[in-house]
Amino acid sequence: MEIVVLPTADDIAKAAADRIEGLLGRRSDAVLGLATGSSPLPLYKELGRRHSEENLSFADAKAFLLDEYVGLDPDHPEAYRNVIRREFVSLVDINEDAVASPSGTADDIAAACKAYEEAIQAAGGVDLQILGIGTDGHIAFNEPASSLASRTRITTLTEQTREDNARFFDSVDDVPMHVVTQGLGTILEAREIILIATGENKAEAVAQLAEGPVSAFWPGTVLQNHQHITVFADEAAGSQLKLRDYYDHMYRNRPQQ
Repeated sequence: MEIVVLPTADDIAKAAADRIEGLLGRRSDAVLGLATGSSPLPLYKELGRRHSEENLSFADAKAFLLDEYVGLDPDHPEAYRNVIRREFVSLVDINEDAVASPSGTADDIAAACKAYEEAIQAAGGVDLQILGIGTDGHIAFNEPASSLASRTRITTLTEQTREDNARFFDSVDDVPMHVVTQGLGTILEAREIILIATGENKAEAVAQLAEGPVSAFWPGTVLQNHQHITVFADEAAGSQLKLRDYYDHMYRNRPQQ
C-alpha cells in the first residue's frame, strides 16, 4: 500500500489523473471502476480537462459503477448512473453504453447482482478501481460488519451513511435505506486501486485503513491485502497518520518503475 499525502484535492486529482492517463496510454480499452460521492469529483474534472485540452481519449474504455440505490427512480438526479453521467461521462468521450451500473430497480435483485458480477468478469475484470471512503470506513456501500469476502449484493445503509448522504437530497428521509453494492471481495479483484480521501472527517478512516488491524469493523482495512493500491489523502485526511514522515519519505524516494 502506498500512502501519498498531498496539499490539496486538486493536487490529488492531478496525481490520480496521471495514473489513469498512463493506463490508457498502455491500453486504450482499459476497464475502469468508477466511484460516486464528493471525493472523486476533482479527479473527474481533471480528466475532463485533459480530454478537452490535451486529447486524452476514453473512446475505447469501459467502466463499471460501484453501487446504486435500491428503489430510486432511474430518472432521479441522484441515481448514481445519472451522477456519473453528469460528473464524468459528459466530460469525456467514453461511450455511454460502455458504462455499466448495478440495478436498483430489477424485479429480481439477487439475479441482477449475479449478472453484474458476470459482466465484470466477461469484460476481463477491472484494471483500475477508483474509491472513496466513508467516515465509518466503508468503501462502496460495504458498511461496518460487511464480510471481507462479500460479493455484489443488496444491503442496508447505516443511519450515519444516510445522514452523510442527505446533503444530496431534500432530507435524510429521502435517502433510500437499501443499496446494491459491489462487495469487498469483488473490489479486491481489481488489478489496481486508487483511493481518494479529503477532509478532516476522513482522518480516522484513513488512519485505520493504513495503520489499523484488518477488521470488518473498518471495512476499508481489507485493502491492506491488495497488491497495488495507492491512497491519496489531503493534509486534513492524513492528519492522524502516525507514520506520516515515512510515507512522505517513501513518496519522495520511490524507485523508478
